[in-house]
Amino acid sequence: MFHLIVLQILNLAANKSEIERKVHQVIDNFAERGLRSLAVAYQEVPEGTKESAGGPWQFIGLLPLFDPPRHDSAETIRRALDLGVSVKMITGDQLAIGKETGRRLGMGTNMYPSSSLLGDKIDSDIAVLSVDELIEQADGFAGVFPEHKYEIVKRLQARKHICGMTGDGVNDAPALKVADIGIAVADATDAARGASDIVLTEPGLSVIISAVLTSRAIFQRMKNYTIYAVSITIRIVLGFLLLACLWKFDFPPMMVLLIAILNDGTIMTISKDKVKPSPCPDSWKLAEIFATGVVLGAYLAVTTVLFFWAAYKTDFFPRHFRVRTLNVNSIGHDMESIAKNTEMLASAVYLQVSTISQALIFVTRSRGWSFTERPGFLLMFAFVLAQLIASLLSALVDWELASIRGIGWGWTGVIWLYNILIYMLLDPIKFAVRYGLSGRAWNLVTDNKVAFSNQKNFGKEASQAAWAHEQRTLHGLESAGREKAASMELGHMAEETKRRAEITRLRAVHTLKGKVENAAMLKGIDLDDINNQHYTV
Repeated sequence: MFHLIVLQILNLAANKSEIERKVHQVIDNFAERGLRSLAVAYQEVPEGTKESAGGPWQFIGLLPLFDPPRHDSAETIRRALDLGVSVKMITGDQLAIGKETGRRLGMGTNMYPSSSLLGDKIDSDIAVLSVDELIEQADGFAGVFPEHKYEIVKRLQARKHICGMTGDGVNDAPALKVADIGIAVADATDAARGASDIVLTEPGLSVIISAVLTSRAIFQRMKNYTIYAVSITIRIVLGFLLLACLWKFDFPPMMVLLIAILNDGTIMTISKDKVKPSPCPDSWKLAEIFATGVVLGAYLAVTTVLFFWAAYKTDFFPRHFRVRTLNVNSIGHDMESIAKNTEMLASAVYLQVSTISQALIFVTRSRGWSFTERPGFLLMFAFVLAQLIASLLSALVDWELASIRGIGWGWTGVIWLYNILIYMLLDPIKFAVRYGLSGRAWNLVTDNKVAFSNQKNFGKEASQAAWAHEQRTLHGLESAGREKAASMELGHMAEETKRRAEITRLRAVHTLKGKVENAAMLKGIDLDDINNQHYTV
């Protein structure tokens, strides 16, 4: 916008032909330092009336204007990039100003003029890219108009990206309206506020990072609950089904109800649980959720069947832990002894199912090892309270209505020890399911090991292409069947962009020429004019 105003003032100047080249040179020098230019001109009006034509306009000079980013902008952008959120600058300023601002903010300098969006003027180095791919890979665009912002958002959405947009002016309203998340900053106009989904009440954008982290924490709690719900359903249904089919053991319905009540009371506290947000954008990966739930539920059901068999058909526990036998072959065959033994078995099975089922919450709520992620106080308190109730019921209570009989503290301790051993395998099983679904298990054996590698440079190019593919499928939004050539091309371009940015940064820091040019740029010294000067002695 400032550049257009300068050009309009320059066109009014009577000596335009004499100063035009120098004006553009100064404007470019200012822009390379991140400074905007404001032209100053005056006109003499002898008649003293506004209707008079007046004399010719005289161009006085250019004023540099510095509009620095907020002090917290660089940190906000860095945190956004660390969270897997791609940040793009869309500005109406000159391209040089945009690149300098991007360099200062650490968001990259791979920026292009707005003309490249419409195909009017495309450089040879980006001519091979389509507009959609150019928008995806660019760090930003300069010299844009409202229609350009709108077009960028629409094209990103067409590529299945979740697109957020920040703005403050009337010209940002169309893009704010069409974006998935329109965010109006604190000093935004009424038009921008009306078109936005979120209106910030304080200056700065750091609150957006807090919103991202909060939303990911909420999503993580929902995902944890879903995995737990699937696991516990498979565990209860399959476990009791196998007990009924193999030994015709009917677990008391009252105890199933009690398990459901205690489990629901504990799982409700997950809404206040302390969770670790996902480090990258997440989505509902239904295959992973259901596969993890089914495998964990089936594993727990099998462990219950194994426990019942060891208690009902063998003397393993009495022999090793000196507890009362529940072996059906070692008790009397009268109806009273059988009924009493069945009630004690029901208590033992109830305690085994209740404790390990609720302990499963700690496995499903964690992304890594469950014992390394501290749960929230409410969740821990609810778990301890529920297990205290379950242990007391199983150890001491004779409840005729529920068909259970106390098994004593010896069996209670044995069951807790058994469940602790079972719990130790839950995390490895979770990791194994996740790893198996990733499709990388066999690749490690055939491609990534030196002894078995059949790829050039041990698969370096394939790794780069895989990295680029993962960047475009963060939300699971790109089909896995995309052409491999397109993925490799994108990987090469992304890596080339990163390489160019790193070379530019290192050159400015570690080379003498880079340091001189950087110092000259900051002081406003034109090195070209110095090099072109000639002296006569």
